Amino acid sequence: METPIFELQYALDTFYFLVCGALVMWMAAGFAMLEAGLVRAKNTTEILTKNIALFAVACIMYMAVGYELMYDKGLGMFLSGIMGDGVAGAAAEEKASYAPSADFFFQVVFVATAMSIVSGAVAERMKLWSFLLFAVVLTAVIYPVEGSWTWGGMDVFGLYNLGDLGFSDFAGSGIVHMAGAAAALAGVLLLGARKGKYNAQGQVVAIPGANLPMATLGTFILWMGWFGFNGGSVLATASVDSANSVAVVFMNTNMAAAGGLVGALLAARLLYGKADLTMVLNGVLAGLVVITAEPSTPTPLLATLFGLVAGVLVVFSIIGLDKLKIDDPVGAISVHGVVGLLGLLLVPVTNDNASLLGQIIGAVTIFTWVFVSSLAVWALIKATLGIRVSAAEEYQGGDLSECGMEAYPEFMSQ
Repeated sequence: METPIFELQYALDTFYFLVCGALVMWMAAGFAMLEAGLVRAKNTTEILTKNIALFAVACIMYMAVGYELMYDKGLGMFLSGIMGDGVAGAAAEEKASYAPSADFFFQVVFVATAMSIVSGAVAERMKLWSFLLFAVVLTAVIYPVEGSWTWGGMDVFGLYNLGDLGFSDFAGSGIVHMAGAAAALAGVLLLGARKGKYNAQGQVVAIPGANLPMATLGTFILWMGWFGFNGGSVLATASVDSANSVAVVFMNTNMAAAGGLVGALLAARLLYGKADLTMVLNGVLAGLVVITAEPSTPTPLLATLFGLVAGVLVVFSIIGLDKLKIDDPVGAISVHGVVGLLGLLLVPVTNDNASLLGQIIGAVTIFTWVFVSSLAVWALIKATLGIRVSAAEEYQGGDLSECGMEAYPEFMSQ
């Protein structure tokens, strides 16, 4: 018989977990709006289709396969119906203060976030169905395997344990964001750049997005959703200590985003003499990514400074990747990959339980697994179905060639 105090804690923590999961799910809308704003009008419907479809694919594949791989749970649990056994059953089975089904819901929206990172980087020239096929593999196998080594606590192919080495990633700068960027980078390298992105002399040609108000709205949605992403990773709120931890995480998440914006704004001003909105938006996201690795231990000032550094770094990373002819329409590889790595490396600055060597080994492990396995999957899809639309379809735009409809028909020539 459970005590009334435990039942109250269980109810509050479960409710908090579910609300945070819903906030993270809302980030899917943020990614959709951001990416739709940063691509050309002729590819808007297609990128929106990718974003909403990948979320559904992620939910189904993680339930069927991924949850089992990552936490030794999965479809068997769903078929048995124990997800709704109540307080006593949940406490006995999970030794947690929240419902098992709330844990699954919170985990599955993280998987979808990792896949959302990929969609922006490969935008405007990848086949829709090839992208969704890759989403099946990433969400069912690639992400859950590296997640099992980190949040799942399992050994890396039986060789070493990242937790024992002092690796720490509070909410997923590496596990989610750098992993998504590694998968995106593998796809971009095989996919190639968009037509017209680089001229005959190899110089970068800017391809402006079609809807910056939409991209800005998407960034605000992501900023809001990130409170659930980081705050929910505290895993509880029904005690004084956990409530204080949640409040610190929310505060530091917000301050890092603000610092990232200022860093990117100043860097763009120094480089271009103008306030580049697209860099500013990526600066906000860079600040959010960098603090995700450890939002619970920095002071608000340090969180702001971490974000500031990330905001400056992301501007130079986007420019650098462009010069290397790595075409990323939304800057996803820089925001989530380069800055995700920075977030991991900054953890030992404020968290004494993490070691720099452990963070490096963890980052290398995650990146190597995700990049190599993703490269193999992309290569297999390329050799069979193909991954890139034809030159004519790319010129026409993915809206008509892949979806048969236009997002802005009244503005398009007939």
